[in-house]
Amino acid sequence: MMKRLTDSLWNFLQTKVKPHFTKGGKFENLYYLYEAIETFLFLPPEVTHDKPGTHVRDGMNLKRLMIHVVFALIPPMLFGIWNIGHQHFLAIGEYTGLTEGFIDKFIVGIKVFLPILIVIMAVGGTIEVLFAIIRKHPVTEGFLVTGPLIALIVPPTIPLWMVAVATAFAVTFGKEIFGGTGMNIVNTALLARAFLFFAYPAHMSGDQVWIYLGEAADKLVDGFSGATPLAIAAEGGYQALKSFSYQSYGFWDMFFGWIPGSIGETSTLAILLGAGLLLHTGVADWRIMASMLLGGIFTALLFNAFPANDYMALPWYYHLVMGGFAFGLVYMATDPVTSASTFTGKWVYGFLIGVVALIIRVLNPAYPEGVMLAILLGNVSAPLIDHLVIKSYISRRERQVSTITTASQTTEQKTVKEASHA
Repeated sequence: MMKRLTDSLWNFLQTKVKPHFTKGGKFENLYYLYEAIETFLFLPPEVTHDKPGTHVRDGMNLKRLMIHVVFALIPPMLFGIWNIGHQHFLAIGEYTGLTEGFIDKFIVGIKVFLPILIVIMAVGGTIEVLFAIIRKHPVTEGFLVTGPLIALIVPPTIPLWMVAVATAFAVTFGKEIFGGTGMNIVNTALLARAFLFFAYPAHMSGDQVWIYLGEAADKLVDGFSGATPLAIAAEGGYQALKSFSYQSYGFWDMFFGWIPGSIGETSTLAILLGAGLLLHTGVADWRIMASMLLGGIFTALLFNAFPANDYMALPWYYHLVMGGFAFGLVYMATDPVTSASTFTGKWVYGFLIGVVALIIRVLNPAYPEGVMLAILLGNVSAPLIDHLVIKSYISRRERQVSTITTASQTTEQKTVKEASHA
């Protein structure tokens, strides 16, 4: 039954709709809009054995790669939706338990998260389609990932118009101006967050930015604070985290994620579930994850050895579950377009991000979260890193060839000399 419906729809599109969008049709200028809808609904009709010449057969294309990332985002997305409601009811003194009022918490989270995601997808998708029509090239699927990423790295209280402006800026100037998906030099989602942070700092920092209160703003419990663990640690270091009275900010609380923060960044456990899928499918490179982790641990241990302030004394493993470190490590730094391409370059690139993230986080009291800026710095440094690595490969290979040539010439001269004596 389902197959008959699918075949009927395909035949209808091919015979009745598509001719109007092909060359000579009344809507030929909108062909790539039609093509985007068709390829989203159906597999492309082309098959490799119909084409002459040598080619690689592979089940992975851009659509499949993007959908793997979307699936990997589901764990932090679902947890983030629940946590919006959890923090809401915790702030007004209702449903203080983790499982108490689960459905109510999820409903509140959906009401907050869904409009943010819809605005981002509508604005970003429209811009991508417009550029595709103007340039006369197919609509790519890059924004299927970029949109949810932007939604997960912003606070739940962010005004929708700000999200729209930031998305338009990031897609236009961070991607389309360079040629579209695969051409951008920085992560588009992080560029949107950077734009929000520097253009509207009051809406991206502060205690109550991270807690959706809605109409219950006048019902706050006594002693309420919506401060994130990063903000508390920046103020008073490790001791401040341990003595914070409003709610527990212990290591396991931050690992599981029932703390204030950006929508998708709070639960390290949920992020690790997504990381498992990305590594299993080969979409993300383990070298970047491992090197960024090592860079963060190395820098934190260095601070622990020379603690000039309380924040520098924070145990290294706390940094891995605070703020956006885990989310950036799994979903942002591993972006195959903006990261380093060579194997050695990936190690250098990831390590650099881990080091810079901790340096900004600990040594800059005005900006306790350094992951965003560290990854953007890594993005713009990636081409230089790859260039130096490739140059080093070439120089080493030239030395090897030179050594082999010299040895060969010496052997030949020796043979000639021995032959002349004989």
